[in-house]
Amino acid sequence: MDEKLLHLEEEIFELIENRRFVQLKEVLSEMQPADIAEIFEEAKDKEIPVLFRILPKELAAEVFVEFDSDKQEILLNAFSDNELREILDELFMDDAAAIVDEMPATVAKRMLKNADANTRRMINQLLAYPEDSAGSIMTTEYIDLKRTMTVDEALERIRKIGFETETIYTCYVIGSRRKLFGTISLRDLLLNSKDAVVGDLMDENIVSAHTLDDKEEVAAMFDRYDMLALPVVDKEGRLVGIVTVDDAIDVIQEEASEDIELMAAILPSEKTYLKTGVFETFKSRIPWLLFLMISATFTGAIISSFEARLAQCIALVAFIPMLMGTGGNAGSQTSVSVIRALSLGDIEFKDILRVIWKELRVALIIGIVLGAINFIKLYLIDYLWLHTFDSGVELAQMATICITLIFVIIVAKTLGAVLPIVAKKFGLDPAVMASPLVTTILDAVSLLIYFGIAAVLVLS
Repeated sequence: MDEKLLHLEEEIFELIENRRFVQLKEVLSEMQPADIAEIFEEAKDKEIPVLFRILPKELAAEVFVEFDSDKQEILLNAFSDNELREILDELFMDDAAAIVDEMPATVAKRMLKNADANTRRMINQLLAYPEDSAGSIMTTEYIDLKRTMTVDEALERIRKIGFETETIYTCYVIGSRRKLFGTISLRDLLLNSKDAVVGDLMDENIVSAHTLDDKEEVAAMFDRYDMLALPVVDKEGRLVGIVTVDDAIDVIQEEASEDIELMAAILPSEKTYLKTGVFETFKSRIPWLLFLMISATFTGAIISSFEARLAQCIALVAFIPMLMGTGGNAGSQTSVSVIRALSLGDIEFKDILRVIWKELRVALIIGIVLGAINFIKLYLIDYLWLHTFDSGVELAQMATICITLIFVIIVAKTLGAVLPIVAKKFGLDPAVMASPLVTTILDAVSLLIYFGIAAVLVLS
């Protein structure tokens, strides 16, 4: 919370304490909904309904959408049926559907009961779409126009229904059975003659999404085409709703948070950190940690299987952590880069060979550079100064370490590139193949490579 907002918060709570509600209403009316919601988050639960009722009706609905689901539930339980109907009338359909979906069954049932028949029908329609689809985040409130309308008639329609729609800046030209024919901006309507015909001015080069398209892909379209709203059509090309840029941003934030959690080996959670209980946090972290712990036992098994032979050359044991760590870091670098490229749509499964070829070349250069630097370090410090290596096989031991390093980096970067791409091909989140999992796999692979090369050069 910035300094200005902190000052406002102090002023608001002072007004609350002194019961100066008229002045409080004036202060709140000048604020942004998101800022009001953030300040109300600090209020006591019993104070929230009182504060909320002070707000003008339209502003109250905007603030309500900004609350988290816990605060929304407190308010919904405190509302009378009349207040609930007023809030539902002010909410846009996509927001109303999202709130109903997050509420407990009893609260959701009461919301639907107090909604008018059309609102109830539209909410149920939106809730019927799959959770990750474009249909689940679209709103059904938009400006639709006919091709035969004049600019004057179009502007009159915007004035008539614009208050009920989420955006008026892009209008959608439809025909019979709501077939989408084109789009036209409010700017074009304002800058053309009032007698001009909409069909002559509309843009027929339509960028649209289908109701069942993945919402993450839909959000990416906003970045690609610099749009404020995206039409959503059904399989027959009929306009059924639009996705607005604020909903696209929400999807991007949700997906980014989910990817970060998966990359850290944590099951995704819809709650914020402080609102997630200790046991919930435990449940989100333990599955991956358990899986990775059990997977890591294979590393121990590999070391154990070579234990007798390693006893002949103890010096090699000291470099196992360095090789495993470098391999894990190299693989993580590549996997994170590939995951990001996949999320941005820069690469697809068909590009896998190009990605592998690029990473192989990068790995070879990195491997040679690190191997050479490592050889110099081993010779000057470990051999001449610390006398780490066994007499008579010094060069063989140093060569084993450096050659292993090169091969480990090549394998690490190849796996780091391939695993996320393959994961996405099979419908898994590529972020699952990030740092912890890649590192665990590479630990075992690094040891197998190391002991294999050692068996040829040193232990034979």
